[in-house]
Amino acid sequence: MKTMILSDLHGSALWCRRAMDAFRDEQADRLILLGDLLYHGPRNDLPGQYDPKQVIAMLNAERSRILCVRGNCDAEVDQMVLEFPIMASYAVMDLGTRLLFMTHGHQWNAGRLPPLQPGDVLLHGHTHVPEKREKDGIFILNPGSAAIPKSGSRHGYMTLEHGLFLWKDLTDGRETDRLQL
Repeated sequence: MKTMILSDLHGSALWCRRAMDAFRDEQADRLILLGDLLYHGPRNDLPGQYDPKQVIAMLNAERSRILCVRGNCDAEVDQMVLEFPIMASYAVMDLGTRLLFMTHGHQWNAGRLPPLQPGDVLLHGHTHVPEKREKDGIFILNPGSAAIPKSGSRHGYMTLEHGLFLWKDLTDGRETDRLQL
């Protein structure tokens, strides 16, 4: 199974459209959204083509293939218009010999690790900066932001297939990093 991982759309129809195109091009089976879907947040500038209603329509069209966790900019009113669950603060996926702990990153992150074992993976967004590191034997991974990248990073996403995480540039699909577990 191939999974695409995306975070921090912040209501950008432009970057959501590009992400949905990449989702189809990747021929991924599932889409993991790590929160901050519709609202840009008070600390961010408006992203390109800010249009949450278009983002709602694009995401709802893929509702049966989406697994989502709540970001710090997501609210109960967002759940009223999105046709897939978004309110869980985390989700866990069994990868066989390890767990994948998915969260937005404002609560659980490298500075405050959830209860995981060495070899497990903490997957989060929130910082808008891609990350790949290991701390106390736990892999900490971040796809960066699809819509509002920070610290000179690119608009990005990740894929996961057969234990291989790939970081990719959303503008051209080019691989920017990788990690084989």
